[in-house]
Formats: sequence, structure tokens, C-alpha cells
Amino acid sequence: MRRMLMLSAIVAVLAGPAFAQKSGGTLRVSHRDNPPSASIHEEATISTVMPFMSVYNNLVVFDPDSKQNRPDQIVPDLATEWVWSADGTTLTFKLRDGVKWHDGKPFTSADVKCTWDMLRGDESKLRKNPRKSWWFNLREVTTNGEREVTFHLKRPQPSVLTMLAGAFSPVYPCHVGAAQMRTRPIGTGPFKFVEFKQNESIKLARNPDYWKKGKPLLDAIEFRIIPSRATSLLAFVANQYDLTFTADIAAPALQDLKAQAPWAQCVYQPTNTQGNLLVNRDRPPFDNAQVRKAMVLAIDRKAFTEIIAQGTNRLGGAMLPPPEGLWGMPPDVLETVPGYGADTEKQREQGRQIMKALGYGPDKPLRIKVSTRNIASYRDQAVILIDHLKQVWIQAELEPLETAVWYNRLLKKDYAVGMNIQGVGIDDPDVVFYETYSCGSERNYTNYCNPETEKLFDQQSRMADIGARQTLVWEIDRKLQEDGARPVIQHGQGATCWRPEVKGVKLAVNTVYNHWRFEDVWIDR
Repeated sequence: MRRMLMLSAIVAVLAGPAFAQKSGGTLRVSHRDNPPSASIHEEATISTVMPFMSVYNNLVVFDPDSKQNRPDQIVPDLATEWVWSADGTTLTFKLRDGVKWHDGKPFTSADVKCTWDMLRGDESKLRKNPRKSWWFNLREVTTNGEREVTFHLKRPQPSVLTMLAGAFSPVYPCHVGAAQMRTRPIGTGPFKFVEFKQNESIKLARNPDYWKKGKPLLDAIEFRIIPSRATSLLAFVANQYDLTFTADIAAPALQDLKAQAPWAQCVYQPTNTQGNLLVNRDRPPFDNAQVRKAMVLAIDRKAFTEIIAQGTNRLGGAMLPPPEGLWGMPPDVLETVPGYGADTEKQREQGRQIMKALGYGPDKPLRIKVSTRNIASYRDQAVILIDHLKQVWIQAELEPLETAVWYNRLLKKDYAVGMNIQGVGIDDPDVVFYETYSCGSERNYTNYCNPETEKLFDQQSRMADIGARQTLVWEIDRKLQEDGARPVIQHGQGATCWRPEVKGVKLAVNTVYNHWRFEDVWIDR
């Protein structure tokens, strides 16, 4: 389960002799679109995390040398040690001494308290708070001097430490306002913010006062925003940059790239991103469960993965499928879930009968718009969805939206039907269930709300026994798919590639989010 998944026919990660690390140089990275802002706490996209994670630090992080993000692979960051109370309701951290913010002010326990007070909603500093649902069980944060901080929980929740280890949980400075963090962020991380030119580039520079002596090794990182996937790959082959945007290369494109650039170092792996159907169940006619059911019956999941990824993408529910995923339904369980069967035509006929009973037909289709984010990975899947919906007499028109508009529309529930790619920052049920499916969560884009299911969320959240928790998580996941809460179509895979002189890139098999600190990356040139 810890091995790095690779497609040996098309992927090469070359193992060479150990080299002495070199300091200096600028790492050039492509970026797929314009990040909505630099504030990780206000955004819900890898487009913000990849370029800006290196500006910040967390209390704890997933071990960058571990191939799988998991609860038993968490190491210190701004915290040096931590301890749980006997009843599992308090988590106390000892904090690192001598750490400075990029503007020279000292890091203290007050910064940790300010950050999580803000995330809990105690202070209205954030324009958006997409992960407020993560901290529903956090009663308060208290300090004991400048070097100790305690998280007080309402009830036991072992996954809190796991959530603190992800890239979406950096510590923010008390003395810097949220508005500045969106445009000129201040952190304690290995790189300092230099500039962000909209739709053009992002530049970071080495933090000479970084608390890890000798790190980072690079002088600077420059992200160049190239929305066209084809243009981006051509630029990589032509040595215009050193590292591709993470997991942005699909299987067909990877074959072409390897033919043109056999020297490229590439890892093709699960991304813990999933294509899912968004249906606004508060907007007629989609407030009718039968319409939503007919839409799901129209989908041929295997066709999606064949077209998008030459059959390499995975079928699964809300949680990442095993073996890379710790919590996903095993194949024998998944096969029993309605809608995951092999007889697609039988399903579609059921969908047509539903639509017929509602007054629709080949001469009277239901006309809709399918909204999606205006980047290639979203548009490609939206086009396939539109083709499938025709099979049950739903005539759809594509509505591509720029990134900032897309997320704002979702948050406001200002859409009817959407084709979404949801990234899961941390492979843990509490993250997925509460963020995506809990009643009232900001990122519950479909407004699914089932009090009985919510009770099961709380039940699994308390459990320390991994095996027992897995079994309950499978039951919950099955119910979510049967309810059409946010139908999962496929789990994506993608390649990240870099030039052979780039060293120290470390990826995990169950996320694309949590390994972009860049402090260990160096260039052999």
C-alpha cells in the first residue's frame, strides 16, 4: 500500500546515484490557471496550494519521505512535540523557539490561536472559509505562554492531528490582515512572496532567515501561468521550465510527452481528485429526486475513464479507492452499489422511463446548462457528461467559467448542473464527509442534508480503531452514492514531470496537495 503506483509502460522515474546537494538557482514551474488568491485558508484549489504552500508552515506535516499520507506518518513543523489528554479531548503542542515571520516579527502561540479562532468563525476576517466545517468540533484554543498551545475539543476526534498536517492548515500571523494575505502573504516558510502578476506569473524568493538551517536550497521559484495544456507541454519539452503543474498530464498526453522528451522524469499516480456531478437540488426541476436519478443512470463511468485516461482512472465512491486510499470501498463492496454495474444500457433505459413519466422525450428534451471550470481537465469531462445526458433526453449546453467565478458561483449555489473535479486535500473521512456532505457546510455545493447520515459521520469520527472505522466508512460511502448526494464518476490519475537535473521532488500516492514546501528541492546545473 505504500509503494508508488506507476504505469511502467509509459512512466519512468530514473533511479540514479546519490548526488551532493547544490544550493542556488531558480526553479521554473508551469501553472495551469490564475489562482483566485494567495490565501490558502480562503481557497479550495491546488492552484493556490502548489505555488503558495512554501510561503507557510504548519504545526505538523506529513512526513515528506513517506509515500503515503497517513496518521502514523506525521512529523513536527512549527510544533516540536504534542500530547493528547487521556480522554482524547485536548491536544497540546510545544512550539518551536526562534521562528520569525517574513517581516521579522516573532512567531508565538498567539498566532496559532488567532488562526484557529478565525477558522472557527469567531472573527469575520475571512472573505471565504471553505474548511470551516473541519473545525466544527473545536471548542477553543488556549495558550500557555508563548511556546505552548492547546486545542480543546467538544468530543474525541483522532483525525484532528491528521487535518493539521495538511497543506490547507498553515499558521497565519496575527498582525497581518486577511486582505493582505490574499495578495502579499506573510509566512514563516522557506520562501518569501515577491510578486503575483495576474494571469502571468508568481515569484517567490529564498527566505534567508528560515528556521531550518541550510534550507531551502533554491534561490527562487517562478511559476508561469500557461492555461493551454498543449502550449504548456511544448514549453516543457523546449526547456522553458523545469517542473509541470502537479498531476496535470493525462495518460494520452503523457505518451506524447515521453515520445518527445524521453529524458523527462515522470510519476503517474492517483491524485485524490474525483470527477463528480453537481446538481442543485434546490432549483427546479432538479428538486425532483427522479430527475436527479435519471441523470445518474445516464452516466457510463467506464466510458469516462477510457476516454479521459485510457482506462487508468479508478471507479470509487466518496473516498479514494484502495490500495492507495486508506478508506475507499474495496472492489467487492463497490460492485454492489447501484450505478456501478456493467449494464449501462439497462441503466439508461431506466432513466428514459423516468424522464418519460415526467413528460420528457426525444422530441421534448429537458434543456439545461452544464457549468464547469474553464480549464482543460474540467471541460473534457463536462463534454462527456453532456453526451451521456442526451441518452435520457437531457439536452445540455456547456458553460465554462473562470476559476474565481466558478468557485463563487458554487458557494452561492448559483448554478443548476455542474461538472466538478473535487480535490481531497487529506485522505480522511472527516475531511471528506464534513466538508462535502454535512448540512450547511460551505463546500456542500449540492445542499445535500441527511440527519441520519450525519449521525453516522459523528459515529465514525469518534472511532480510534482503524478497522472498525473503515467498515463504517464503507457503509456511509455506499449510502451517499445511493442517495445521489454528489455522484462520483471517477477518481483521477495524472502525471507530474520534471527535468532530470531537478532533484528532491517528493510525491505521495494519495494526494497532490501536501508536498509542495520545496525546501528539499535542488537543481543539478
